[in-house]
Amino acid sequence: MADSLPSLDILLLQARNTEDMEHQEQECFLERCRLEPMQLASLNLPRMSEMPDVSLLQHYDAFFIGGAGEYSVTKDYEWMPFALDLIRHAHDINLPTFGSCWGHQLIARALGGKVIHDPELAELGCHNINLTEAGKHDELFSTFPDSFLANMGHHDRVSVLPVDGIELADNHSQPNEAFRIRNKPMYGTQFHSELDRRREGERLIKYRSYYLDQLPSEEVFQDVLNSLQDTTEVDHLMYDFLVKFAVE
Repeated sequence: MADSLPSLDILLLQARNTEDMEHQEQECFLERCRLEPMQLASLNLPRMSEMPDVSLLQHYDAFFIGGAGEYSVTKDYEWMPFALDLIRHAHDINLPTFGSCWGHQLIARALGGKVIHDPELAELGCHNINLTEAGKHDELFSTFPDSFLANMGHHDRVSVLPVDGIELADNHSQPNEAFRIRNKPMYGTQFHSELDRRREGERLIKYRSYYLDQLPSEEVFQDVLNSLQDTTEVDHLMYDFLVKFAVE
């Protein structure tokens, strides 16, 4: 794999009910991070019979949190306390951590922010993202143009950042499209940093039933699928994150 990072071991936290989407998400992170399969371990919360100790994070160079078509960060599942504690421990030990969509929301909740269910501001398809002034000067996002495209699929959102959260991006409909934790290698993006156009289409098709209010007809659904685009800037975001924060 070109430009791979052979020395890194990465943990991916997932919340996927079905084996096909569990594997699809793993493939997406491998592709965007330019990792080999043996470099990525995963914990799929709803498919685990027993939760390990959070100290397992000490064995990894970076920690990613993916999406969850079936689950909402606003709700309390039996595995939610473990998930929140895992993020807090990553924060405490300064482990490079990146959350995408659901993962972005989970980081915010774990560190004292607020996540709300807001279907009226749901974003499906490809949308424009604007960097804040902080984003323009951030060490990870500073190479991005002031405005760029990203693929999305969510109806929950971060309404209030944690106390140490720094808003890095917003758009015309809502704030907190991306944030980081001050003085920590911890980032979240509401947009799907792990998905290109093809992969986002696979997700929307799989989870269409969760967005029936936003996708009431085949015509509307096809319009959303047709809106998806190759998002050149986002393509390298998670790879850049690993290079900046996880490679010694």
